[in-house]
Amino acid sequence: MKNRQPFKSVDSLIPWIVPLVLILLWQLLAQAGLISNRTLPEPTKVIEAALLLAQSGELFQYIGDSTLRALTGLLVGGGIGLILGFLNGLFPIAEKLLDTTVQMLRNIPHLALIPLAILWFGIGEEAKLFLVALGVFFPIYLNTFHGIRSVDPGLIEMGKVYGLKGFSLYRRVILPGALPSILVGLRFSLGVMWLTLIVAETISSDSGIGYMAMNAREFMQMDIVLVSILLYALLGKLADLLAKVLENHCLRWQAGRL
Repeated sequence: MKNRQPFKSVDSLIPWIVPLVLILLWQLLAQAGLISNRTLPEPTKVIEAALLLAQSGELFQYIGDSTLRALTGLLVGGGIGLILGFLNGLFPIAEKLLDTTVQMLRNIPHLALIPLAILWFGIGEEAKLFLVALGVFFPIYLNTFHGIRSVDPGLIEMGKVYGLKGFSLYRRVILPGALPSILVGLRFSLGVMWLTLIVAETISSDSGIGYMAMNAREFMQMDIVLVSILLYALLGKLADLLAKVLENHCLRWQAGRL
């Protein structure tokens, strides 16, 4: 087992090779003058800008504001999607009443509702939270509903034979069977969450990474604009990694999972 550790470490570094090569190529092309600094500042300039913002404390304040905004939207929209997914998945009468309406709403691109959100909530925090919550709602709802309906009926019958019913049947059979699909929905929602936040924070924000980007655009600070874009990418990747860790922890009973 000990001999496998170095190989495992090398294996975990492989996905980062392509991004590093691209950054190196970007640096070389910028230094050679093939890419104008006005169009795309070289990576070292972007890193310098990030370090200056970190030293002043502004960077962490922007990241904290955006993360809080994103997690609040995820909690509200994801929570409603999860509850509705369970409700419609477990009770056929609820599905008949609600699912058609949800499916009709799902076909409306949530970012197309920006003008409506501004009219309803103004340009304050509520409009941004509404858009993020709406964006994460549908992936979690659909995957929860699909997960509940995909549980093997044979397992449910076997659970009943062993005397399980009500909440016990749900906790021991239905929830574990639906969990893989629910977690896939969570991972998909995390991607939608950051994507929506990028757009939402351009609506006259006074805090967050979007505000930093829009403010930098006003003063033509291209390096800080790139810091903002890279921060969204890194935060999105970090959220996906955390979701993957949660998935591996919750589904460790599945065969073949590490």
